[in-house]
Amino acid sequence: MNIFAKAAQLEQENVPFALANIIETRGSAPRHSGQMIIKADGTITGTVGGGMIERYVIEQALEALQEKKPRVVKGRMTRNGPDAMGMDCGGAMTVFIDVYGLRPSLILIGAGHVNRAVAQAAHVLGFDISVADAYADSLAEAHFPIGTKRLLGDTMEQAIEQLDINKDSYVVIATNHQDQDAISKVVDCETRYTGLMASRRKVQALFTHLRQSGVDEDRIKNIHSPIGFNIGAETPEEIAISIMAEILKVKHESAGGQMKDDTRLNRNKLVLLRGAGDISTGVAVRLFNAGYKVVMTDIAKPTMIRCGVSFGQCLYGNPIEVEGITACKANNKDEVFDIIDRNQIPVVIDEDCTSAETLKPTFLVDTILAKHNLGTQKDMAPITIALGPGFTAGKDCDAVIETNRGHHLGRVIYHGSTQPNTGVPGNIAGYTHQRVLRSPCAGVMHNHVKLGDLVEEDDVIAHIGDSPVIAPLSGMVRGLLNDGLTVREGFKIGDIDPRGAEADYTTVSDKARAIAGSVLEAMLHLEHKRVS
Repeated sequence: MNIFAKAAQLEQENVPFALANIIETRGSAPRHSGQMIIKADGTITGTVGGGMIERYVIEQALEALQEKKPRVVKGRMTRNGPDAMGMDCGGAMTVFIDVYGLRPSLILIGAGHVNRAVAQAAHVLGFDISVADAYADSLAEAHFPIGTKRLLGDTMEQAIEQLDINKDSYVVIATNHQDQDAISKVVDCETRYTGLMASRRKVQALFTHLRQSGVDEDRIKNIHSPIGFNIGAETPEEIAISIMAEILKVKHESAGGQMKDDTRLNRNKLVLLRGAGDISTGVAVRLFNAGYKVVMTDIAKPTMIRCGVSFGQCLYGNPIEVEGITACKANNKDEVFDIIDRNQIPVVIDEDCTSAETLKPTFLVDTILAKHNLGTQKDMAPITIALGPGFTAGKDCDAVIETNRGHHLGRVIYHGSTQPNTGVPGNIAGYTHQRVLRSPCAGVMHNHVKLGDLVEEDDVIAHIGDSPVIAPLSGMVRGLLNDGLTVREGFKIGDIDPRGAEADYTTVSDKARAIAGSVLEAMLHLEHKRVS
C-alpha cells in the first residue's frame, strides 16, 4: 500500500493523522521530495529524510494535530551547526504539514426515521457518524450513508457501551421507547453536545427520574431537550435540519437566531460590564435602552448595598427587574446569548473577566468602582472604559469617567486620571459619612429591616454576629447588604437616606444616570474615532 492509499484509508476511518510533504529544498538537503504520515501516537509511514530533521517534523506534526491546523515548517541545515531543523549538512528545506481524520463525531442512539434523516444531513456536513440500536432491522445498511458505523446490541444499554463517546462527541438520542435507558447511560458522559428528542412532558418525567437517581443538576442542564430549533418541523427530514442546526450552533459557538439579529456578528453592539452593582446597573439600563447588547460580570456573592437596583442581585437566585429591564444569571456562553435573545441582560459569575476572551465584545466597561484597578487592561476589548479612581486613560483604558460628586461628575477623560478618592460619601440633605452604616466587627450579617423601611435614630438595623448595627439618624433604608453575608470590620453594609419617605430606592440614582450618559458618550466618540 503506497502512502497516499494509506492516507485515504485513515481518512475514511476518521483516524487523526498529519501528512508532511516536502515542498522546497535548497542546497544539500537529505531529500528533495518525500511524504510522511504521522499519527497521533507518533507512529509514521514514509519519510522526509530521517535523522534530526525527521524528528523535528514529527514534533511539528504532533503539535499541528493538537491544534487541528496545518502549518509550514522551514529550516536551514548549516555546516557550522544546527538551526531550526537541527541538521548539520548545509542547505534548507520547507515542509508543509496538513492534518486529516478530524471529522467531528456524531453519535446517534436509536436508528429510527428521525436519526436516519439526521445521518443523511450530517453526512453532507462532514460528520463521522455512528449509530446504535437494539433492533437489527432498524440498522439496515440501506438506511444510512456510506461509512456509517452501525452498532447492534441485545439491549440499548449494550449497544451504547460499544460507542466511543468522548468530550468531542455530538450525541443525539431519538428512540421509540428506550429514552430512559439511553439518557441514563449517556447523561454522565462528557460530550460536546447531548440532545434528547422527546415531548416536553416526557422530558420533565425523564429529568425527574434522573434527579431521583442522584444525577448532578449541572449534567441535566447540559441536555438539549426538547431538541433542535423551533422552525415548525414536522417530517423526519425537517426535524433533522432543526437538530443539525442546533448542533452546528454549538460546534461553531454561534449565538443562533436570525442572521440580522446575530449579536456575535453585530459585535459593535456587544458591551461587557465588569461589576453589577447600582452604578453599573445604571450604565446597563442606559446602554440597553440605547440598543446595545449588555453582558455583566461580578463575583459569586456581590456586596452591593442598593440590592433593589443592582442587576447583580440575580446571582443570589431569582431574576431581577430594574426600570422594566430584567437581568438573569447565566452559567455559560450559550445561556448568555439565550438571555440576550430574550431581550434581557445576562449576569455571569466571573471575577477575573475571562468572559472577554470568549465573548469578544467591542466595548468593555469597568464599573466595579473599587478605587483601584482589579485587572482591567486596555487590550481586553477594542474599546475599554473605566469608572473612577485607579485608572489612567491611555494606559490601562481608552477613557475614564469622573465619579466624584460635584461640578466634574461624569466628565470623560481621554488622557490622564480622575480626581483621587476623597473617602467622603456624597452629601444628601447635609449628611455625608453620617448616613453610612459600617460593620462594627467581623462576622455574619443578619438584617432586621429591609430596603425602603423608615427607621428612627438608634433603631437596630442589623446584627453582625452578636453586635448590633444602630441607625445613626432617622430616614429611609436605601441600601443594605444581603442577609447572611460574611463581612469584615468597618465594611460598608448599608446607608440611610435622611429624606425619609421622599427618597426613592426603586430606581436608578441621579449619580448613576449621569455616569451612564458619560459612558455612552465615550463609547460613541471612541467608536467613531476607531472607524474613521
